[in-house]
Amino acid sequence: MIVMLYTIVRPTSTFMSAGTITVVCTTSIIADTVKQIGHDRVSIYTLMGPGVDPHTYRAKESDVHRIAQADVIFYNGLHLEGKMAHMFQQLATRQRVIAIADALADDDRMMTSQEGVYDPHLWHNVRLWIKVANCMCQTLSAIDPEHAAEYAAHATEYIHQLEDLDTWVRRSIEKIEPSSRILITAHDAFGYFGNEYGMRVEGLQGISTDAEISVYDITSLTDIIITNRIKAIFVESSIPKKSLIAVQHAVRARNWEVSLGDELYSDALGDPATDAGTYLGMIRHNVTSIVRGLG
Repeated sequence: MIVMLYTIVRPTSTFMSAGTITVVCTTSIIADTVKQIGHDRVSIYTLMGPGVDPHTYRAKESDVHRIAQADVIFYNGLHLEGKMAHMFQQLATRQRVIAIADALADDDRMMTSQEGVYDPHLWHNVRLWIKVANCMCQTLSAIDPEHAAEYAAHATEYIHQLEDLDTWVRRSIEKIEPSSRILITAHDAFGYFGNEYGMRVEGLQGISTDAEISVYDITSLTDIIITNRIKAIFVESSIPKKSLIAVQHAVRARNWEVSLGDELYSDALGDPATDAGTYLGMIRHNVTSIVRGLG
């Protein structure tokens, strides 16, 4: 139970004895970027692997020891890890706990339709992820200043790759006719993507997969698809596709056909053995799939 984590006793830092920084990351997306900067000088434990929905994740008993041993914990923040956010805030009084969303300026963050609630899915904007990479570099350098130049070199190289990726995404989206740039997914995870790269985004659920889906939600999305003659809607790797199949059936009942596009990775990376097993590969997979389905 999560309550067990609130009373963790912080042991002596493992960094001084092991020579590597012990890092706990909540999501595979965060973990991959830490690895790109830390390389062999970090030992990473990821709480949520491929296909795991962070909105509904509950810490396991096996996570307790890993969290207690960490020299630093990276989590997303903005309530992505809804059931764990309070725990991390408490741990921050005695461990180095970094909410990567804090790397963003206030005007970088997207507000949801719910007052006072921000959209946590910031990684779908590559420009914002560059800020996150810089934050990770600064954190690792503060823990291990002896190798700060090494972390900075890795971060610089990785940020160049992110800048190239950002340019590629923009050019790819231009292949879709402006009237067809409407991205419909299982839940509202691509707001940052749409805002940065010029696409209207509609999700069957809200920003959290905890939200209930109603007949009204399905009907509203069906209206959007038919009115705009949308050719494809997209399932997500961490969410069952049955709800979008219901939308597809509702559309068909009104004499329009919409296909289920390739699976998108919204809240987690793909299997490490696949191209979508890295942040760079995940973004390329998603954009390629969107262009193929809509363009």
